[in-house]
Amino acid sequence: MVDGTTLAIIAILFLGALVRSSFGFGEALVSVPLLALVMPVEQAAPIAVLVSITIALMILVQDWRKIHFHSTGWLILSTFLGIPVGLWVLRALPEGVVKATLAVIIVGFSMHALLNRGRHTLNDDRLAWLFGFQAGVLGGAYGMNGPPLAIYGSLRRWHPEHFRATLQAYFLPAGIAGMGGYWVAGLWTPAVNHFYWVSLPGVVLAVVAGRTINARIRPHRFNTYIYAGLMVIGVVLLLQALPVWRG
Repeated sequence: MVDGTTLAIIAILFLGALVRSSFGFGEALVSVPLLALVMPVEQAAPIAVLVSITIALMILVQDWRKIHFHSTGWLILSTFLGIPVGLWVLRALPEGVVKATLAVIIVGFSMHALLNRGRHTLNDDRLAWLFGFQAGVLGGAYGMNGPPLAIYGSLRRWHPEHFRATLQAYFLPAGIAGMGGYWVAGLWTPAVNHFYWVSLPGVVLAVVAGRTINARIRPHRFNTYIYAGLMVIGVVLLLQALPVWRG
């Protein structure tokens, strides 16, 4: 019989997978904080990454033709350059200050984009390295690669299906590298595998449902949803930063 903790984990991973499959990013902000309420973070993070790899594989098998490979290559390469900077930030700067600064930037940029719809675009990949580098910094510091990538995709005006597929081509190698790190650190445990397998049917169902949602989103509204989601991320980061300041 499935206990309450297992049911909660299944529900959380379903919700995170639905968000990721619908919009291409954002499940880490949903899954990891909620999982941390019902299980140790040392288990929550590897489970979330395993699920991330699964989602990326499922999407790429179906939609690999919709990937912007040139963009993906630049984003991945520049991410590797940003990761060491992110690790330095993690060690050298106060967490509250960094999170609050990041929150203000994300919210401010998103509000500006929503108020000036369609005025800012990128027509090529010449600045892809900058967004990939920022993603590497955030990934190295807090495991949060998504916001710069989402902003880049929205500025490139990618169609929702292309946006979703291209981000998975980025997240797949990042997730595999992350699981390698967890394995070396001894955090990829039998308990992680157990909760992953019991949650897998729900994750698969969420990916299928998310694909349907993504296909039905009108392109001219997609960027609005992306920036609204980024604003939520910014607010959550700001709330996370406040207790650190108070302490």
